[in-house]
Amino acid sequence: MVLSAGVDNLAGATKTAIIAPIPEAEAVVGPFRHVLDHTASWPVPAHITVLYPFLMPYRITKSVIDDLRACLATVPAFTCTFSRVAWFGQDVMWLAPDPDAPFRTLTEAGVRQFPECPPYQGAHPDPTPHLTVGSTHLADLPSMQQAATELEAELPIQARIDRVRLIAGSDTPGSWRTVSEFTLPTA
Repeated sequence: MVLSAGVDNLAGATKTAIIAPIPEAEAVVGPFRHVLDHTASWPVPAHITVLYPFLMPYRITKSVIDDLRACLATVPAFTCTFSRVAWFGQDVMWLAPDPDAPFRTLTEAGVRQFPECPPYQGAHPDPTPHLTVGSTHLADLPSMQQAATELEAELPIQARIDRVRLIAGSDTPGSWRTVSEFTLPTA
């Protein structure tokens, strides 16, 4: 099933992405993301990226949305647990989902349907599913380390992944919005 805001919701967008929102994590990570993660001001919710960048906004059509719905329908809804804080070097703090295989399956399904959209433009051939909490784009390392300690006390977070969103926006705060939301089938 697709819940759609429509392709007319692309005005002013310069980028698109496919994300799996994690609303169960928002209450815990939201206050940290507001201070530590620049995407929180766009406003992109707590999420795991499925494909970014996706197609340029001018390429998003009803046919693309239908193709996206079809490829996502091959992955059933699932549950996961976020029970540990992890790092990419000392630059990005994130929560690790367990299991991460269903997120990888979502990404693989998207890439099969849209091979011109490798995750992160191919910079990471096997991207690690992660929920970004903070990065050195906005915060210094000691602030992020303190936040990681505080965040660990709030874990684990249980989440049900039952939808995926196509979102569009730009680097301007407040610009990102949902273009279409896809409900994953129940197993």
